[in-house]
Amino acid sequence: MSGVSWPKRPVIYEISTWVWLHELGRRLGRPVTLDSVPDETWDAIGGLHVDAVWLMGVWERSPGGLDTARSDPRLQGEFRRTLPDFAADDVVGSPYCVRRYVVDPHLGGPEALAAARKALAARGLGLLLDFVPNHVAPDHAWVFAHPDYFIRGTAADLARAPGEFYGTDSKVFARGRDPYFPPWQDVLQLNAFHPGLRRAAVQTLREIAGQCDGVRCDMAMLLITRVFEQTWGPRAGSGPAGEYWREVIRAVRADHPDFLFVAEAYWDLEWELMQQGFDYCYDKRLFDRLEHAFAEQVRLHLLADLGYQDKLVRFIENHDEARAAATFPGGRGEAAAVTILTLPGAKLLHEGQLDGRRMKLPVQLGRRPAEPANDQLLDFYRRLLAAVDTPAIREGEWRLCERTGWPDNQSCMNLVAWCWRRNTDRCVVVVNLSDARSQARVRVPWDDLGGRTWRLTDPLTARVYTRSGAEMREPGLYVDLDGWGFHFLVFG
Repeated sequence: MSGVSWPKRPVIYEISTWVWLHELGRRLGRPVTLDSVPDETWDAIGGLHVDAVWLMGVWERSPGGLDTARSDPRLQGEFRRTLPDFAADDVVGSPYCVRRYVVDPHLGGPEALAAARKALAARGLGLLLDFVPNHVAPDHAWVFAHPDYFIRGTAADLARAPGEFYGTDSKVFARGRDPYFPPWQDVLQLNAFHPGLRRAAVQTLREIAGQCDGVRCDMAMLLITRVFEQTWGPRAGSGPAGEYWREVIRAVRADHPDFLFVAEAYWDLEWELMQQGFDYCYDKRLFDRLEHAFAEQVRLHLLADLGYQDKLVRFIENHDEARAAATFPGGRGEAAAVTILTLPGAKLLHEGQLDGRRMKLPVQLGRRPAEPANDQLLDFYRRLLAAVDTPAIREGEWRLCERTGWPDNQSCMNLVAWCWRRNTDRCVVVVNLSDARSQARVRVPWDDLGGRTWRLTDPLTARVYTRSGAEMREPGLYVDLDGWGFHFLVFG
């Protein structure tokens, strides 16, 4: 972070930059770029108890990609469902169809980004940006100067499958893809096996590292050698001696040792990417289990090694997922938020999540529909973020707590519990991940609890409880929680 080390368990706040600046401009009655964001706006973000801002989508967007977005019937239908008053000018192109890794002029250019980074650093916040390793826009300079960096096709391929290949002059390129979905129509596929492409990726990341404190790497698992081989087969050529990410991250860290690498990762490949050098990887498995309200599956997920868990990114919303207020309606949202923000690992929040936005925005749009703010939810998040900003949760020891029921009452299976401790700073969290009222005994695994009575304060409700330390050890702290209820108990 501009010379300051990242905290062990950072809280990252994602902002869809183009949309955010558009709304600021409408509110202020003037155009706003990254260097003209009011101080009070940065102050408000700094007051959220987050550690870094991910300015999603700052790089120069492709005119070719914009044309594709404006002509795609499927996207047009999505745009019209999102914006009732949709107009063609609302489409600004995908932030993941990158023409150049230079800040888009519409957002103010490189100097404006430098000003935003300085404003964030003054508030103790780091800056995260995007890196898209798998593909680039059809009008990226590499297409013309280094066509060998790409997965190539033939005229016959183009004639057979125009949705999978793209032709320019006398050359044919494969369109970028995830092997489980149709190709993305606005991007061309890079060849992760090509040594020249790897050197170019390193140089690009070094340039990015001069402008921020870390990168979120889009679809990072697609570059793993065996995944890439399975996706592209002989078209990729001979497999390389080493892994893409191991080679690239090592080279960038030689010049920028504290630069943070975050992987968007799926298919249970998180551990593999961590071994290749990533600091943090998306925890999509936890998201899925929270979405489907499987408390016992959540508990089993939390039995994983703590060294692994501390390198996961916990989230219930980002720009690729439906809004948390829609996925976790009512009290489920608060229960899910307490869960992710009190677990080990990094945490990811999305601008609009805190005040209850429900409409997922296609990334190609430059504005979003007006939605009423949920002030009650915003107040809850403010209290929660302040409550978790403690030495115990930031730097302390985390342990999963055993919970038990009774022969005629096994509702304890709806509950998940854990505790944090650092010196005298300690807390216990219990969450009911069901809609049914549930009871349990939660054993708090600290040997020094006995021999005194403890005062337990819940900073989210201001309630105070007095409990015997010996009882909390055995048979355990008695809890009785309504559906989607929770306890956040700070020991004093």
